[in-house]
Amino acid sequence: MKLAEIRRYPIKSLLGEQLTTAEVDQRGLVGDRLWAVRDTDGKLGSGKNTRRFRRMPGLFTLRGHSGDPVPVVELPDGSRFAADEPAGHETVSEVLGRRVTIEREAEVMHHDEGPVSLITTAALRRLHDLLGEPVDPVRFRANLLIDVPGSDFPEDGWLGRAVRIGSEVVLRPRRRLTRCVMIDLAQEDAPQHGHLLRTVAEHHDMTFGVWATVERPGRIRLQDAVEVTPA
Repeated sequence: MKLAEIRRYPIKSLLGEQLTTAEVDQRGLVGDRLWAVRDTDGKLGSGKNTRRFRRMPGLFTLRGHSGDPVPVVELPDGSRFAADEPAGHETVSEVLGRRVTIEREAEVMHHDEGPVSLITTAALRRLHDLLGEPVDPVRFRANLLIDVPGSDFPEDGWLGRAVRIGSEVVLRPRRRLTRCVMIDLAQEDAPQHGHLLRTVAEHHDMTFGVWATVERPGRIRLQDAVEVTPA
């Protein structure tokens, strides 16, 4: 097994960036979902409505890029501004049709469920079999795509086991990831779908992929070998 993709989302629920290497600490990929769009009620922008999150159509027209000391927001017209610029907040508010700001994480993590999210090529092939068409991994907004032979959901069997990536990082998957309407939305080059969430619900209990805690931090790189310890 090998590490096929690394993705980071500097601003939660915006489009993100593909990486060739990343530093991983106890919180997850360094800089991942460290900032978020927040409305006047204090809820975070998302594709769903919950106690913490508010559905905000238009988020996938914006992209977050890593920056120092703050991330950079890219607007649909290609213009960019630092995430802490008040004038930029005004522009994002216009795009989303509601008053928002972009704020850094405080004491509560912005991750939906856990520090690092993983999916596998085997699970994507299983969805392909069910749908009769390929499924772009970008739809699931996972941090890591692991290249695994076959057509199944092998990551379900990794729960509680150590997953070593490269020579440094060790993760421990804890739970399957519950999915929402976001996987059906148009993003990047993937068009609006309409049947993906229903398929995941009917065939895999509304879950796809797993989230993991970080047992040993370090650096990961594309094509790193991935090893799962025996159960």
